[in-house]
Amino acid sequence: MTQSQPTAIEGIYEVCIGVPEPIAAIQYWEQFGYRIGQVGELSAAAAKQLYGVESSLQAIRLYHQNADHGLIRLMVWQNPSNEGLSMGSMKVTGNRWATTLTADVLNILNHVEEASSAHGAIKFTNAHWEVIDNKQRKSRPFIDSAIGVREVLILQPFTRQVLFQRFGYTLPHYGNIHKTSALKTSQFTHMGIVIQDDSKTRLSFYEEVLGLVRVRNDVETSYESSVASREIFDLHKSEKFFVTAFDDPRSSKTDLLAARSGRLYIVRFPSTLKLNSQFEAAQPGCLGMCLYTYRVRGLDKYCDRIKASPVQKYTIIVPNEFGEQSFSFVAPDGYFWTLLEN
Repeated sequence: MTQSQPTAIEGIYEVCIGVPEPIAAIQYWEQFGYRIGQVGELSAAAAKQLYGVESSLQAIRLYHQNADHGLIRLMVWQNPSNEGLSMGSMKVTGNRWATTLTADVLNILNHVEEASSAHGAIKFTNAHWEVIDNKQRKSRPFIDSAIGVREVLILQPFTRQVLFQRFGYTLPHYGNIHKTSALKTSQFTHMGIVIQDDSKTRLSFYEEVLGLVRVRNDVETSYESSVASREIFDLHKSEKFFVTAFDDPRSSKTDLLAARSGRLYIVRFPSTLKLNSQFEAAQPGCLGMCLYTYRVRGLDKYCDRIKASPVQKYTIIVPNEFGEQSFSFVAPDGYFWTLLEN
């Protein structure tokens, strides 16, 4: 690394999904515009070194058009650790999910309802209407433009997805829809995690250590304020959570049109609520959504920075299943991450 190559981080690069076999998963994600990109593998010893899982691994990276973030890594473990988060509650610490922009949320609901009618393993919410900016604005129905999104949560054994369709506005850098894909969807635009930390000190790790931009800070969402969140997170009366969002540094704290996808949403519940912990079901080796990755320039410097921070554990830099220099760590909030050299 030279002085002329500063460290840099982008939006979340991959959502890693443990699957028992890859064919069905590839066919599923092709409907969302993804395609096979790279294939790689690790021995059990190498996987233990990078992921802490003593099992051989085959991995398939799925690309989405020319996106540099929001990709998928399918992870096929010879000996999976457990069934993962599966279709359990979203109101647990350790939870992970990924969100996608679509041009046709109704078509997706058609498939969801057909899957449900065929007794498929699937849970879903209604396609709720949400005003996402300036919720206090008073609009005149049928006179003023309706500005917001319709969003639906879909839970399946190996996927936890939110899909949303915009109405009345556009964001040029926030999701690029594959217009000829079957479901007319973008790459993953933002990914989520759930924590409990009344002090809010663990949030600073993503800003101060990883170098992300905090674009939303502790915005309150309550049972009363959001029907969508009420259903997605199983909120009861008077319950609430707070959302903080971290972006690619190319994004902006103030200019909405500069917002970039690849965002990390952290949903923080008060510690007065008794949430179950599911961290052991959402880390490498598990089935389902089990890991997020970032791609960085200056991996060695990031490694030094993370070692000096209050992380729970970390690994040395080693090649991953695609031959990319990588290392892993457990952040102060308990979530497992992997960084790889850009």
